[in-house]
Amino acid sequence: MSERTGTVYLVGAGPGDPDLITVKGKRLIGECDALVYDYLVDERMKGWVKEGCELHYVGKRSGFHSLEQGKIEDLLIELAQRGLKVVRLKGGDPFVFGRGGEEAESLRKAGIRYEVIPAVTAALGCAAYCGIPLTHREWSSTVTFISGHEQPEKGLSMVDWGAHARSGATLVLYMAMGRLEEICDKLVEEGRDADTPACVVQWGTTPRQRSVRGTLRDIGWRVEEAGLGPPAVVIIGPVAALGDLLSWFDPSI
Repeated sequence: MSERTGTVYLVGAGPGDPDLITVKGKRLIGECDALVYDYLVDERMKGWVKEGCELHYVGKRSGFHSLEQGKIEDLLIELAQRGLKVVRLKGGDPFVFGRGGEEAESLRKAGIRYEVIPAVTAALGCAAYCGIPLTHREWSSTVTFISGHEQPEKGLSMVDWGAHARSGATLVLYMAMGRLEEICDKLVEEGRDADTPACVVQWGTTPRQRSVRGTLRDIGWRVEEAGLGPPAVVIIGPVAALGDLLSWFDPSI
């Protein structure tokens, strides 16, 4: 590796509110020569870069990818090989459903130096801003993060919905809006009480935050009626009902 080869920093932007990024993450954005950023990154973060910094948008939304994952990894390698200090800014935490692991693997294979800067993941931020403690001495001592991309009936699924239904843990679903009713039905079928509280949080920690509360029995149609969509997380378990009591964030202020 050339002495001029740059370093790539896989930086988590946090759940939405730019004030929730780490001190180190913000410092690196201000120092970098190239910023490679996602769809869910707050636009204000681009204002932190120094003059002359290259900006590369590689955002992904449902049904639309501005750049395929493999090409994003190629871009990071190319920028570093030019000797640039690169910040790969990702919504949430890079290693929680952020494909940061894949990017780190590609960088390692190419011989590029990299660092991972963790962040507040969406589950933690959205729950906190809705007044939902993911753990509670009386209600839950276990939390499970699950990708909702996988269909409950899909063969060879990495998600054991039956085990999650029986576990009693607080469940937090990422990327589940397209299959919300299907997943809720599967959890009930596998043994979760249909009256288990559930909460869906869209655009959590931002002024656009909206939430809908219900149960596994009715959260699907409640969300549809309210018109909520991605980006959102789904919180399932008795603690979800505590949001009615502990809610503190008013996005209108």
